Amino acid sequence: MKESILAKDVNAPAAKVLFDAAHAAGAEASTPPEGPLIVFINSKSGGRHGPELKDRLQCLMGEEQVYDLSRVKPHEFVQYGLGCLEKFSTLGDSCANEVREKLRVVVAGGDGTVGWVLGCLGKLHKQGRNPVPATAIIPLGTGNDLSRSFGWGGSFPFNWKSAIKRTLDSVPNGPTCRLDSWNLVLSMPAGEALETPYSLKQCEEIALDEGLEVEGELPENMSCYQGVFYNYFSIGMDAQVAYGFHHLRNEKPYLAQGPLSNKLIYSGYSCKQGWFFTPCSSDPSLRGLKNILRIHIKKVNCSDWEQIPIPASVRSVVALNLPSYGSGRNPWGNLKPDYLEKKGFVEAHADDGLLEIFGLKHGWHASMVMAEVISAKHIAQASAIRFELRGGEWKEAFMQMDGEPWKQPINKDFSTFVEMKRVPFQSVMVHGD
Repeated sequence: MKESILAKDVNAPAAKVLFDAAHAAGAEASTPPEGPLIVFINSKSGGRHGPELKDRLQCLMGEEQVYDLSRVKPHEFVQYGLGCLEKFSTLGDSCANEVREKLRVVVAGGDGTVGWVLGCLGKLHKQGRNPVPATAIIPLGTGNDLSRSFGWGGSFPFNWKSAIKRTLDSVPNGPTCRLDSWNLVLSMPAGEALETPYSLKQCEEIALDEGLEVEGELPENMSCYQGVFYNYFSIGMDAQVAYGFHHLRNEKPYLAQGPLSNKLIYSGYSCKQGWFFTPCSSDPSLRGLKNILRIHIKKVNCSDWEQIPIPASVRSVVALNLPSYGSGRNPWGNLKPDYLEKKGFVEAHADDGLLEIFGLKHGWHASMVMAEVISAKHIAQASAIRFELRGGEWKEAFMQMDGEPWKQPINKDFSTFVEMKRVPFQSVMVHGD
């Protein structure tokens, strides 16, 4: 596998030499490992722990099973590494066939890194190259909500050298579960410059869902962007704070040397941006998303679109897939059966095909929600969502997708649309508990 990946060629000569040697007359039959693993590590995550963890993993497993994402990208592993195994399997190599069938992946990184790897592995399903390897996580990021949701913890362990060995030992036989992912399409009037995050790519124009008619005229030309998220999409003040924080961290990287310092800087920036204190000169009504945002959804077991009201006090709207947000909090809350029935909701899970939509009013409200003293403002549960934004006095809004924020220009004459629909294929995760 390693030779094919480095050569970016399934038919790499070095890989063929190894194959021929293994199948030469008199050669001993290869014995497949009981629990084949490979690890992707973002060695830039986790502060000083990244490089040390990479060395420890290579010591425990061998260099050929540990891939630094700065050198080997996950799509290269899928195309060339797994392609090499699949080719050897078709040539009658039973060892390669068994490794391909049993292989599991461990991702050492934050939520963004995990999502990147899951997205690349998901292409196997589209190409009919099953099975898709199940994925486990070693948390190296700041929030680590994906890791928390699947029992791998919320932070890098203090006694990490022994903990990593236990993690690797538990992955091959760990139970598996499923994870929804969501396809997001952003359609906006053409001509506006947009600095997109890594997970959002420009694409050819994609038609909006025909089941929901657009009110008013559309511009002659639209620019479209597409991406996938696993945890959440949000619009409003929380995304604005995240945007400012990311720019500050990029301009002054020496301030952010690990998860704790990141959280302290983030908290300070929240106050600076007015998340807690709205300037007296501002009209508070202009800060409510109701002025610029319209939401349509498809509810549970319903194929029709329905517009839902946005509370006037809400300054941030979040569509959440996981029971973990903002470093392990559950803003949706554990709702009682009577309340679920009254609201027409169902119990939330990461594989239920639904997004939970909630609102945050201001910093004090968000603080109480994040401390899990109260739940967020419940708005809806949806199997599909369309956000429609129209500017008026607003010239821009802020959005974020799985922690990657951007500044979104909005037009007073034409609407900008964000549509979210579930990806048909679910990711396979190894559960840590």
